[in-house]
Amino acid sequence: MKNQRAIKLTGIAVGTALASVSTAALAQEQWTMTTTWPDNIALVEVDRHWVELVNRLAGDELQINFRAGGTLMPGTEVFDATETGSIDAAGDWPGYWAGLSPAFSPLASTPSLFNAADYLNWINQWGGWELYQEVYGEYNMVYLPYGILNNESGFMGRTPIESIADLDGKRLRLSGRDQGRVLEKLGGSQVTLAGGEVYQAIERGVVDAGEFSSPGVDYSAGFAEVADHWSVPGWHQSASVFGVMINKDSWDALSEGTQEKLKVATIATMTWSLAWSERESTEATQKFIDAGVEIHQLPEEDLAEIQRMTNEVILQGACEDPLHAKVYHSMVSYMQQYATWRDVSVPYNMSRVTDDLPSLDELESCMNQ
Repeated sequence: MKNQRAIKLTGIAVGTALASVSTAALAQEQWTMTTTWPDNIALVEVDRHWVELVNRLAGDELQINFRAGGTLMPGTEVFDATETGSIDAAGDWPGYWAGLSPAFSPLASTPSLFNAADYLNWINQWGGWELYQEVYGEYNMVYLPYGILNNESGFMGRTPIESIADLDGKRLRLSGRDQGRVLEKLGGSQVTLAGGEVYQAIERGVVDAGEFSSPGVDYSAGFAEVADHWSVPGWHQSASVFGVMINKDSWDALSEGTQEKLKVATIATMTWSLAWSERESTEATQKFIDAGVEIHQLPEEDLAEIQRMTNEVILQGACEDPLHAKVYHSMVSYMQQYATWRDVSVPYNMSRVTDDLPSLDELESCMNQ
């Protein structure tokens, strides 16, 4: 009798344990995530780093099944797929969606304005995070910016670009709405190509010069094989931000604790991405030099003229769209506030120094029109 009771109690205990395991298994969310970056573009490593951290930190509650760009759908379709919930999440560069809203452009990169430290400060302490949520929120998404790269390489090609006068009449592969407008003011024309097409475009002379990302990414893409000249600095994208679009319903299905773990992974990946890209860029710059690529530094007076034209483009775009104005107003406000500490800490400060910025009053006027 005692043995039967023990067997019965043991059976109940095992059943309870199995039910608990079953409940835990059911509680674990399974997400499908892809990205705009295929395996042959080094930027996919930023997405992978975040996914691996999330799966370690929140593995009991959430597992993300990650697929490289192009394996589920073309990179151009990931925005719509995330918005509608066809997939749970997708890594991106916000500037790709500037055709939907110009406010995406400064969330991705700025011509001749923010550097990486500025984006880091602005996102985490000066209201940037909230603006990503506002812009992506209009498309049923939550956005976690988890990658920051410092200024991009610059233009590489067969023809030297030693001054802005050399841009006149040139066809350049260039990403970004605001960046293209500045280039037009400088006399060049923007050619839009996917990152994987830039190598062949330079090789075949489809463009006079091209850009894609940081030196580390550009070297891994083979640019040293087709370019003889490299124009620096990368004024067109003084820094870049990458992140993950998350379908709002998928996000809301997570517990607050799990959401916090995703945010922790976001901050950790943001820090890692900057150090990773700077190390890669340092090594790649030497490799470009060793390969015989000639570097041409734009003179200071040309950079001042680029800044003046950038300010005009920012104000032009701001007065076309209030949300675009709101993002830039926040950015310029940060730069002016930060200058109080920045200027007294020269030369040990982290932020880019500039005395020539768009007018806050004009930006505010565009916001309120």
